Amino acid sequence: MSSPDIEQTDLPVLEERRKNPRQRLGRLATIKLGVGIAPRFVLVTNSSIEGVRLQLNGLETFDEFVLLFHGNGGPARDGTYRVVWRQGSDVGAKFVSTVTQNT
Repeated sequence: MSSPDIEQTDLPVLEERRKNPRQRLGRLATIKLGVGIAPRFVLVTNSSIEGVRLQLNGLETFDEFVLLFHGNGGPARDGTYRVVWRQGSDVGAKFVSTVTQNT
């Protein structure tokens, strides 16, 4: 017998659309936004071979930027990234190239 206070519902199962799994990272990296703009630190919360999720905390970012990891960043790597989504203070960015000297 089921309780009348508990309603059972079928929740939709979200399909994983990522090609490569994410790894929780929770570490700082340096973001370079352009020539003449001082580098800043950002929190990288997740990474994969294809990209990263950043927590910007009020920092405005451009559509493309350079990200530099200090030490082992797991699957994340130094290089140029392009923003693919924004949600509040979080940004998802795709790895574009290992070129880092353009900013």
